[in-house]
Order: sequence, then C-alpha cells, then structure tokens
Amino acid sequence: MSTLIKLVLFLQLLIFSSTLSAQILDIKKAIKNKATNKANVIINKEIDKGLDSLTGAKKGVAKTDTLVKPNSDTAINKNIADDGQNPTALATYSKFDFVPGEKVIFFDDFSQDNIGDFPALWNTNGSAEVVTTNLFPGRWMKFTTRGCIWTDELLQLPDNYTIEFDVIPVRGENQQMNGFIVRLLQSLNAKAWDAGTAPGKAGFKLEYAYTGRPGYSTHINSPEGRALGLSGYKDDKQFYQVLDHKYHMSFWVQKARVRVYLNENKMFDLPRAFPVSTVKMDRLRFENGAAMVSNVRIAVGNPDMRSKLITEGKLVSYGIYFDVNADKVKPESYATIKTIADILNENPGVKILIVGHTDADGNDAANLDLSKRRAMAVKNELVKTFNISADLIETDGKGEAQPVAPNNSPSNKALNRRVEFIKL
Repeated sequence: MSTLIKLVLFLQLLIFSSTLSAQILDIKKAIKNKATNKANVIINKEIDKGLDSLTGAKKGVAKTDTLVKPNSDTAINKNIADDGQNPTALATYSKFDFVPGEKVIFFDDFSQDNIGDFPALWNTNGSAEVVTTNLFPGRWMKFTTRGCIWTDELLQLPDNYTIEFDVIPVRGENQQMNGFIVRLLQSLNAKAWDAGTAPGKAGFKLEYAYTGRPGYSTHINSPEGRALGLSGYKDDKQFYQVLDHKYHMSFWVQKARVRVYLNENKMFDLPRAFPVSTVKMDRLRFENGAAMVSNVRIAVGNPDMRSKLITEGKLVSYGIYFDVNADKVKPESYATIKTIADILNENPGVKILIVGHTDADGNDAANLDLSKRRAMAVKNELVKTFNISADLIETDGKGEAQPVAPNNSPSNKALNRRVEFIKL
C-alpha cells in the first residue's frame, strides 16, 4: 500500500473519529438538557405549590387567571384587538363611526377593588370576582354563573348616551365556551334584580351563544309596547367571538335608536328599538354565561366638537383611549380623532395645542411625562393617519396637575384622564 493511500485512509479515520466524538457529545448534552428540563418542571411545580399557598389559599385572594394565548390563525374571526398579541392599527377602524359620550357618569376598571372580592359598584344574585390575567393588563370582573350581575345604583340616562366595555369570553364550569348576555334594562326593582325572560319594564338583550354567534332581542312590558318586540342575529363570522380573546364592545343609544359595535364593526343598527317614549333604561346587567369584563364606561351627551374647538376655542375629549401607563393610541379612538382632523381640514390654517392630562395614580413625574407622550401620540396620528400638517399642531402635558374632579373614584379619575385641544 502506497504512502499516499495510507495517508488518505488515516485522514478519513481521523474525520470519522472526530464526527463520532461530536455526536457523542451532542447525545450527552441532550441527555443532560432533558434531565435538567425534567428537574426544572418538578422544581417549578413545587414553586407553584408554594406560591399557591401564599396567594390562592388565603381567604379573599384569587390567583391570576391563566388564559390560552390567542392564535389568530385558528380563530373564527380576525376581528381581534388583543393587547400585545395581535396589535391593531388605528387605520383599521376607518369605518368606525362611534363617538363616545362627552360626560362620564359611570366608569369601573375595578382598580378600587381587592383581588378576589366582588366589585363594590355592582350587585348580584349569583357570583363574580375581581381577577388579573396572564395575557391582558388591568383588573377584570370574572363571572361564571347562571345568575345576574348588575350596576347597583340606578343610572340616570338621558335620550343620548354611550356604553363601552372590554370583554373576554372564558371557559365555564364545563370547560367550554358558555357565551354571555349583556342587557340594558328599565328596572322595576331599584334594590334587587328583575326576574323572567323579559325582565323589568323594558330591555335590550345582546346574547353571545356558546357557539360565539351574537343575537339580540327587545321587549317593552306595557300595553302599547307588547307587540313591538324585535329579535335577530348575525351569522357573519366576523362578528363571532372566541375563547380567551379580548373584544371592545360599544352601544350607542339615541332615543329609540340602538347601535351595537364589536371592535371596529357595526354589528346591529335598530332605528326603532324603543318607539315608546316612556322607555328609559337605568341599569346595565351581565348574566348567564362566562366572561371577564373591564373598563366599563357609560357617558352622556353628543359632543359638538366643531363648535367647541372653533367657536369656544377649547375641546375636551374623553374619546381618545390609551392602555394603562402607555402612550399608544387605541384603535377605538379613530372616530374621535377623525372628527378633529375633519375640523382642521375644514378650517385651513387653524393651529391647535394638544394637552394631555392624567389622574393622580402613580408618581407625579411619571404622570407628567406620560401626559406629554400621549399628547404627542395624538399629534402623530393626526399627521400620519389623516395628513394634517405637523406645523399646525403643538403639544404639551400637565400630568395630574389640573384635575377637573377629585381623584377619589373610578368615574372621577376617568374625568381627569382626558385630552384637550386648544385653538391657538
């Protein structure tokens, strides 16, 4: 055998030995990783047990609700606005014509309630508790019940008002989607619930079935209204809801007319829902299902933005929304910001100052910085989304320094969280 052949064979043997050694090392590493992972699982379980003993085992303290991370590829619809999961651009709300009421008369984000407690501003003939979740910020009222949860005090609602809330369908006792019911009610019993399939003096019911499909019905319990009930449903999948996704729901009531929105889409528009003048809703109620609800906002008045900004020189807006401690404008703010843009386009050359305001929760300096960033975020949307000249807009922030109400309740704090537009 020649020296050259021997050299080649030696090199091949060397390469084979090196490859074999590397594979053995990889196998050893894999075995070690698997053992480590298994040990970590055991350790994590023991840690969870210890945390449970410190949290869930204590009376009146609830554990964080663990939700399944939303997967938009397998969702029934794409009408999703999940914070941090499926970010939704402001422009996707281009057909959203909902404008929130001007004066907040009821607001609850459950920040004043202890975790695990029943919320203070509500009443029930069933059960509910305040929880947090692993996917969505803030506190939520979770109910899994065949009973009802309603606003404890009667609401003083005029002809024109809006209702908004965030909702997450969750698993019921059967570990499946149960759906839920939202009801606007003209109550008979100011201090208790109204029973029956057509409760109270009158009502509007929005029902999400266990399949995720939405439907509605109305009733008026008076001689002149008995034959005026309406009902219907939406079989369009874009209006369906699925488990563990967050949705923003809006109701706009103008005398007899009721409009209902799911995120950016108008779901129902009933021009003659309540054609009887004596019908005046005074209660919001959730019932018969499994869901988590937060950021319940009821406001009255249809703001005349043009007059306030151009004639009076100042417009105070409560229809521009941000997440807690964040400066990103939420998509449901579209209609409000579009109205501002329309005013500026109709009045060329008008310059404005945008001023952000916060409530008193948190650090003063942090609130001041947040208010400035929020004002700038509104300016950026006017410039980017609606092509308003940046030269026409200045921004500032006052933090918590100029409250319009005491910071002693969720509703008053909601009044202090505002954006002002000042004509220069």
